Amino acid sequence: MDYKKLIIRGISYSQTQMGAYALILEQEETGIKLPVVIGNYEAQSISLGLEKDIQPPRPLTHDLFSKFITTVGYHLDSIIIYQIIDGVFFSNLILKNNQDEQLVLDARTSDAVAMAVRFDAPIYTTEQVLTEAGIMLELSDNERTEEHTEEEEAPVIKGYEVYTLEELQELLEKAVNDEDFDTALELQQEIKKRKKNID
Repeated sequence: MDYKKLIIRGISYSQTQMGAYALILEQEETGIKLPVVIGNYEAQSISLGLEKDIQPPRPLTHDLFSKFITTVGYHLDSIIIYQIIDGVFFSNLILKNNQDEQLVLDARTSDAVAMAVRFDAPIYTTEQVLTEAGIMLELSDNERTEEHTEEEEAPVIKGYEVYTLEELQELLEKAVNDEDFDTALELQQEIKKRKKNID
């Protein structure tokens, strides 16, 4: 089957469901976006997986499962979002070992993406899923919370301007130790912005 590769374009608050987030995946060649509604925990887990330098004091569920996969001699080769039924996406984890034996596991799409970012595994979908659920939209700066390109500046986090870089680092360590990952991600963005300005 001819799969279409997707990249993670961003995570934003869902406009349609209270307390939920929208994970925006995009096919780069066409610019077609695939919005997937995910929960707060999954949004946090995906964000932490993308921010490689934030390490929670205890492993999250996706970190634990990632460790298990590598311990038994497998790696995540890719994930495939293969179907959408009544607005629900269906995905597979494609695992392989050193003998190139393949293991396919059914997974929620949010969990599959959270695993993909931990293994730097590619995300694919089908032409049919893109046709049924794909949309063309332009993400404005205030809608994109995570734009994962080196050249783009992270959004300004209000309220942290009064702190020095050293104080921000201390607040980051405290937030990680308290497992307050939303605050930790905000602090990480502010620190990166400051360091970029210094450079």
